This record gives sequence, C-alpha cells and structure tokens, in this order.
Amino acid sequence: MRATGVHGFWAGTMLAAAFAASGSAAADVFRYVDEAGVVHFTNAPVDPRFEPEIRTDRGLRSRELRRVAGPPRIGLYDSLILDVGRDESVQPALLKAVIAAESNFDPDAISSSGARGLMQLMPRTAEALGVEDAFEPEQNIRAGARYLAKQIERFGDLRSALAAYNAGPAVVRRHQGVPPFRETQDYVDRVLIYYVAYGDAF
Repeated sequence: MRATGVHGFWAGTMLAAAFAASGSAAADVFRYVDEAGVVHFTNAPVDPRFEPEIRTDRGLRSRELRRVAGPPRIGLYDSLILDVGRDESVQPALLKAVIAAESNFDPDAISSSGARGLMQLMPRTAEALGVEDAFEPEQNIRAGARYLAKQIERFGDLRSALAAYNAGPAVVRRHQGVPPFRETQDYVDRVLIYYVAYGDAF
C-alpha cells in the first residue's frame, strides 16, 4: 500500500486489501497530516509521523465482507467516481465506499428521512451545493464528494468526517468525535470495510 492523501491532492492507488481465509481483514492503517494539511495513509509506516488510524481487523464478520461484492452494477460508476475524485481531491475508493454504504449503488434511492440518490443527499444539503437533480449520478456524486471533502478538512480525522457525513457535523462536534450511536458507529465501520476493499479498483 502506498502512503497517499485523502484531501488536498490526487495521488495514485490506495489501500490494497489483504483478506484472510476466515473472511477477516488483517491490516492496520496509519496516518499523518503534512504541513499543507494533506492527510496521508499507509499500512507500512516508515516515517515516525504516522499514527494508528484504522484497525481493519476490529470485529469484522465474514458476512460484512461478503457484502462488498454488491450488486452486478457495482462497477457501473467507477469511471465517474474516478473523475470526480480527481476533480474534488477525494480518493475514489473512499467515494465508492460511501456510495456502497449509503445507497448500495441505487441512483434512485430515497431514505426514510428523505436523503436522495447515490450519496444520499438531504434536500437542503443538495440545494446548498447547487444540485438541480439529486437523482442524476454525476450531480449527486460531485456534491457528495464536495461535502465529504469539507468534513475531512473540518475534522482532520477520517472516522469523524464519515460520522459527520452520516449524522451531521454538529453532532460530531458536540460529542468531540464519532457519537455513541450504534447506527453511526456501524456506518463508519462499514464505509471503512468498503474503503479497504475498493482500494484495488482505482
């Protein structure tokens, strides 16, 4: 695995996953933030500035890993995700992971709370980001990527940024990190599972 940034610039392939035969992931991810504010990740830290970020063997069950395969259209948006990731300075594997967790690649998905599309944008958020049609894949992914990048920049911590995407930044600020809500905690873990698994796709 290469060390590479999540926000601030585009670097190449990230997070190659190594899954044991039991179905558990066995790799730790480390990070550091450089002088330009770019967050770097690696599974083989040499630089002492890297600190532990993700324990990918933490409580993962084989049924969760099997879900990574997803529906047949799982690769349908890869080209678009790659383009958006480059434009918005967010790793494509992370965007794809959020889409998998949010909508399971259904562009017409609507949640019980009214979130819409591939990255499940709430109407007010979509409007603030200039989205005209939240069900149109490119508009949805670009707006979701921009919003996610904002959370990464705001919190400087991937788990907190994902929690903010799910539960809102005010909740994360109030709890000074991932809130003690099972739904949000499971969401963050699920995205990280997908993130590691999709590292090879780009």
